[in-house]
Amino acid sequence: MNVRTKKLIGTLITVTFLIVYCLFVMVLAVRVLPGTNPWVQLAFYVFFGFLWIVPIGALIKWMQRP
Repeated sequence: MNVRTKKLIGTLITVTFLIVYCLFVMVLAVRVLPGTNPWVQLAFYVFFGFLWIVPIGALIKWMQRP
C-alpha cells in the first residue's frame, strides 16, 4: 500500500474517530461532572483533551511509513 492511500485511509479514520471521541467525552462529562468542583472539571477536560493524541499519533506514524 502506498503512502498516498495510507494518508487517505488515515484521514478518514481520524475524522471518524474524533467525531465519535468528542461525542463520547461530551456524554461522559454530562453524566460525571455536574455538581463537581471546577478543578475536577478542569482536570477532566485536560486529561481527555490530551488522551486522543495517543491513538492518533500511532495512526499518523503508520501513515508516514512507506
